[in-house]
Amino acid sequence: MIPLQVTNGPVADALVDAGLDVGIANPLGSAITFVIAFFVLYLAGKAIVLPLVSRVLKRRGLDEHARTPIRKVTSILIVFAAIAVAFGVAGYGNFLTSLATIAAAATLAIGFAMQDVIANFVAGVFIYTDKPFRLGDWIEWDGNSGVVEDISLRVTRVRTFDNELLTVPNSNLTSGVIKNPVAKDQLRLQFLFGIGYDDDIDKATDIIIEEAEKHEDILDDPAPSVRLTELGDSSVGLKSRIWIDNPSRSDFVKTKAEYVKSVKERFDAEDINIPYPNRTIGGSLDIEGYEAVAQADD
Repeated sequence: MIPLQVTNGPVADALVDAGLDVGIANPLGSAITFVIAFFVLYLAGKAIVLPLVSRVLKRRGLDEHARTPIRKVTSILIVFAAIAVAFGVAGYGNFLTSLATIAAAATLAIGFAMQDVIANFVAGVFIYTDKPFRLGDWIEWDGNSGVVEDISLRVTRVRTFDNELLTVPNSNLTSGVIKNPVAKDQLRLQFLFGIGYDDDIDKATDIIIEEAEKHEDILDDPAPSVRLTELGDSSVGLKSRIWIDNPSRSDFVKTKAEYVKSVKERFDAEDINIPYPNRTIGGSLDIEGYEAVAQADD
């Protein structure tokens, strides 16, 4: 038989004084002691430790992006600490020692079953430490794009520009290339204008530069630039490069659309052609018996 450790305490003594049998009073008293100790320690931790951690994080200058996961981990640690101390106060020391072997075997089995979860958890830690993107950033990856709405230790939630919510495992975002167009304070936009081979290249270049300089959201420094980059089948390609400040996707789309529209209108006013692609088909078509058919028709 396994010897049981009988623990006396104020709760068990009170139960005995109330007329309860000693064999029942001691285990019941230990259980009540455990529950009381756990809730006291847990509530104390939530009331003291969590606010203290939050103040320390704010003093160190961490933003909400970094503070949220640390607070979650702190809450989990408070629960485990409260359980461990409450077991000791209730006199369950021998029980915890026996439980350690079972917990080790269970941990190994759970580890194999939760490889993906653990991989996503580790990836989430790297996202918080490396900061390839933040809440509110516009990101692109694997043909997808959207604005980051939430980052947890397992998944990242991204709102697409069609108002769809994507729940992305963190490992998907750390194992590939992520494009973050708004990571820096400035963003360069490019657009290829095609003009006809008979049009004046210098005149078209001046128009593209002038329209960029007129737009209030396009920066003067770095200055707009134009380069001849393509001699196509039906057009000469002039690539415009402009810069915008404090970029977001709405700014990117709006500024680019307005700029391209203004250049198109200037091209029309200055008789600069934007040619359509065209194909010239040569050769001849022979139809046997054509003369006989024509004579029959006559």
